[in-house]
Amino acid sequence: LARNIGYSDYARMRNFPMLNLGAFKGGLIVEQTTKREHPMGGIAQRSIGYERFDEDGNVTRAGIDGAFGVKYLRGVDGHRLKQKIGNGQWKPLKDYNEVEPQDGYDVYSTIDANIQDIAHHSLLQQLEYYEADHGCVVVMEVKTGEIRAISNLGRSESGYYYERLNYAVGEAIEPGSTFKTVALISALEDKVVDTSTMVNTGMGYKQFYGRGIYDTHGHGRISVARALEVSSNIGLATIIDEGYSKNPKQFIQHLKDWKLSEPLGLPIIGEGKPVIPEPGDKLWSRNALPSMAYGYNLKLTPLQILTFYNGIANNGEIIKPRFIREVREFDKVIESFNKKVINPKICSDKTLSEIQEILKNIVVRGTGNSLYSENFSMAGKTGTAQTEYWMKDWKENRRYVSSFAGYFPADNPKYSCIVVVHKPSTKKGYYGADVSGPVFKRIAQKIFTDTPIYDEVKTLEVKNASIENEYQEYYTAVNTYKTIMPDVTGLPAMDAVSLLENMGLKVKFNGVGVVKKQSVEKGVRIKPNQTVELES
Repeated sequence: LARNIGYSDYARMRNFPMLNLGAFKGGLIVEQTTKREHPMGGIAQRSIGYERFDEDGNVTRAGIDGAFGVKYLRGVDGHRLKQKIGNGQWKPLKDYNEVEPQDGYDVYSTIDANIQDIAHHSLLQQLEYYEADHGCVVVMEVKTGEIRAISNLGRSESGYYYERLNYAVGEAIEPGSTFKTVALISALEDKVVDTSTMVNTGMGYKQFYGRGIYDTHGHGRISVARALEVSSNIGLATIIDEGYSKNPKQFIQHLKDWKLSEPLGLPIIGEGKPVIPEPGDKLWSRNALPSMAYGYNLKLTPLQILTFYNGIANNGEIIKPRFIREVREFDKVIESFNKKVINPKICSDKTLSEIQEILKNIVVRGTGNSLYSENFSMAGKTGTAQTEYWMKDWKENRRYVSSFAGYFPADNPKYSCIVVVHKPSTKKGYYGADVSGPVFKRIAQKIFTDTPIYDEVKTLEVKNASIENEYQEYYTAVNTYKTIMPDVTGLPAMDAVSLLENMGLKVKFNGVGVVKKQSVEKGVRIKPNQTVELES
């Protein structure tokens, strides 16, 4: 009698003498159970998801599993005719009455195990230091819209962080200053202002229709471009109010054209619903436009904000985020999920070029200058928004949402990324550049380190040909490991799976814990998409 054996052990056992005669003649009686395994631990657990049934048969679905379980993953149950022989024992009847279950299909996600690991631990480190309530990070591939990493961590009552809810997809919030980029694109496109237009921000306080708006510093008269670089609330509120107060629907129409007023239509259950007010709504007032200019009086999910910034990085083309690349039955492709364009061009090339330059300068000399690095370039916008400011205790216990949205490299970007951290300890800091910015930088830095970009290097002017030859040798050496199977025995399952998937392999892991056996021996040449089986 064997209990809790894996499928590979069962497959070998049913070929043993006698047992290979089947249940009726050989006496092999199998009770099959299905168990969810997470070889990479809790990483991306909420996005991977689940399908759970309670005692009454009600189902709760979440993540990719919940979205694709019924159609692709579940398979078809088998059946077997049995006779009860007493004491709760059942005897199988004729073998021809037995129908084997059919396996479900395999769903291949767009998640990169290496980038996911980087994003998860970068976010976790920052949440723990700032004692934040929860946070999320998403990394998207600019040209394809593929989600390469998504981490959603919330704090438990005992203080540790885990994948509690899918905040990136489901939590619509007032975005704060990351929305200023959206507002300025509208103003530049409608020629309300140009980047050199001067705007008076005064000493850091200005009233709009009886309500005061503040800046952290007084900037006086500055250009429109500089207003975004230093994230001036007054500057953006002035630009949008003066440009659209007589025709606010013109501003709102831009948001609708960019599909910011509607959900992205993701397959994952529980997508948050954006809120974009317009004249005539309960949320509309004379202060609506000035407030929206710097990211209040509207709500968007982090993934919606990222999708827009990804459009800026992608020369104005907004692409729908993609979590799934394809569905397969062994080597047969059942369905492919291709790139879907939401908006082919958000603005003119002139406006786009101006915004891209400002986003670069934000990191060089603006609110994100603490993130600047000489080794690699980034572009993006910081965000610091008040939250729960309607609660009575807010002045005594202020709460903020810190964020950073952008892309890297700044020129010819490969990835876009958003980091959002909710309610960090104000004693340690709460500005977006301090709390969320370092997570963005850490992710960009590690991806740059792990992924040499030869295409960019070889376009540089090289006066000494030997330098180019040396780089070519280095690049070849770095990438050789991706064609040779390494020895992963002795590694924890999470590390082994992450390493092999980053090499372009498909990994199947049987068991729990440390890898003891690998189906492809070390040193053997491997091919992209080759399947490797690991056992513990």
